[in-house]
Amino acid sequence: MKIVVVSDTHIPKRAKKFPQPLICEMETADLIIHAGDWQTFEVYQELSAYGNVTGVTGNVDSPELGRVLNSRELVAIEGFKIGVVHGHGRGKSTVNRAKSAFAGEKVDCIIFGHSHIPMYKEEDGVILFNPGSATDKRRQGKFSFGLINLGNTIEAHHIYYPDKE
Repeated sequence: MKIVVVSDTHIPKRAKKFPQPLICEMETADLIIHAGDWQTFEVYQELSAYGNVTGVTGNVDSPELGRVLNSRELVAIEGFKIGVVHGHGRGKSTVNRAKSAFAGEKVDCIIFGHSHIPMYKEEDGVILFNPGSATDKRRQGKFSFGLINLGNTIEAHHIYYPDKE
């Protein structure tokens, strides 16, 4: 199973459309996971045109998104449990806030965003995965999103590209 993982798209503020590398991967994805800061409900609708979408709200999302999405999700798929949260809040680092959102629960992977910094880290048997941002790289060298392949294990990696067109 192929999952495209994206966060912090900030459309239309930081980009007018999805970048071509992301579109190419979404066209063949079994699932798209968005870890918040979509910005508008129209972004959710556009992603849904590519296939099944699961996501959470972030700190800049419209009230309309808040009516259809939760701030935290636990997705059971192919025998794995994947937690999804944006990671914003006070105190602690973004990654620690993401971990805290699923404290006491058995998860295989936690997907989060907010920092716009790509991360792949394994900690205590849990994959911590931030796809970065496909449209707002901030101080990062390149734009990014993530791919997860589910089989006997969870295989996650980033796709990097220099231009958000």
